Amino acid sequence: MRLRDDLTLRQIGNDYIVVDPSQDMVDMSKVYTLNETAAWLWKELKGQDFTSETMVDLLKERYEVDNEQVLKDVENLVAIFKEQGVLQNQ
Repeated sequence: MRLRDDLTLRQIGNDYIVVDPSQDMVDMSKVYTLNETAAWLWKELKGQDFTSETMVDLLKERYEVDNEQVLKDVENLVAIFKEQGVLQNQ
């Protein structure tokens, strides 16, 4: 997997949004918001190939999390990334 190179993570106050610069007009239905953990993970993964296991390892290094819970969270996040089209087609 790989995050799309054309998407940019921006922090506005306490909120994190992913900006798609290819949009000619701002379409607020295409704004992606991330929580602080997902934004941190985005920064760690941007510009490189990764797997779900990479995501699990990063989260376990940073947070004290139960293995079962982190696996569920990563599966959920990957599904959302795929659904929203923020991953490059490989």
